[in-house]
Amino acid sequence: MRARAHAALGAVAGVLLTAGCTTTGTAEPAATAQRSGTAAPSAPAPARTAQGTLLVADFGSDTVTFIDPVRGPLDSVEVGTAPYGLVVGADGRAWVATAEGVAVVDTASRESLGRIPYATRTGPVTTGEYRGGGMGIALAPDGTRVYVGVNVPGAAGTLEVIDTATRKVTDTVPVGRRPFDVDVARDGSEVYATGHDSYDVTAVRTGTLTPRRLEVAPYGTEGGLGSWLKPHYAVVRADGKLLLPFEGERLAVLDPRSGRVDVERMTADTHQHGAALTPDGTLLVVGTGPIDGSDAGPSLTVRAPGGQERVLPLDGPHEDVAVSEDGGTAYVGGGFTREGFWDGITVVDLDSGATRRLPAGVRPLGIAVL
Repeated sequence: MRARAHAALGAVAGVLLTAGCTTTGTAEPAATAQRSGTAAPSAPAPARTAQGTLLVADFGSDTVTFIDPVRGPLDSVEVGTAPYGLVVGADGRAWVATAEGVAVVDTASRESLGRIPYATRTGPVTTGEYRGGGMGIALAPDGTRVYVGVNVPGAAGTLEVIDTATRKVTDTVPVGRRPFDVDVARDGSEVYATGHDSYDVTAVRTGTLTPRRLEVAPYGTEGGLGSWLKPHYAVVRADGKLLLPFEGERLAVLDPRSGRVDVERMTADTHQHGAALTPDGTLLVVGTGPIDGSDAGPSLTVRAPGGQERVLPLDGPHEDVAVSEDGGTAYVGGGFTREGFWDGITVVDLDSGATRRLPAGVRPLGIAVL
């Protein structure tokens, strides 16, 4: 749900060069009529964003930034304080979870369409890892609803439901603490909010908005809020099960129908955050690097559907990951929710394992491929 299709990278640069993009994301002014009486040239079309462009949430600023995956930043649009997660629909609208509300951006013209305030009271607008406001965000398969996990510092969070036609919050549902991630079942029947500080996933039926708590704690819950061994991000597999990586050691496989959690071995031995699936079901997991000094360094785990893993080293901490339509390229944001973040992304060729760094916004956290 985090990214839309993109074309081959080799075509991107050429399209961008002819897209008529401006540094502000607005159309160029129309040409002035010629004094000779001849017809004035027609006004240039608004800026168009090429397919395959990346969009990142600038957690260290109040913007989202458009990124050419070859050349780097193109444009930024103001959205609100400390944007965290984002999702892009088939209509090209991006929905961005900020500390102040859910911002809406037209990604074709690179224009803000306004911001939707939260129904949940989250306290003063602040920045940083523990700020209140939106975190995980997802879009219904039919595009009619946006689901955003809202963090309430010191309390349980909420899942807010936004009608995409009216751009209004229609419902709120109680979920776990610090809803890092929100995912939707492939048939749209349920929404899953991953509660980082409550060791759980809250499954919400979209028809009734009835929540049920599913504990996901393969290490147990000892240590409470002070523990590092908590869930962060999830993906929904083709069979409907959720995959939640832990510490480069354990993969929790949650069946939301029964609440059963099976645990599979992982090999990266590092604190893990963002996750994504390629079209063939390969799981990508971001290793942030050691939290307590004893783990391995930053990495990207590439886990085949059968469980075989390749662990690709990364230079510096990262947070979230998106994947190209063809499944050949991963884009890993350097934002990181803790100290050690950097202002760029790492582009990873998943066949060769080759990596390259690319400047990209300000502490880029959420990431999508347009």
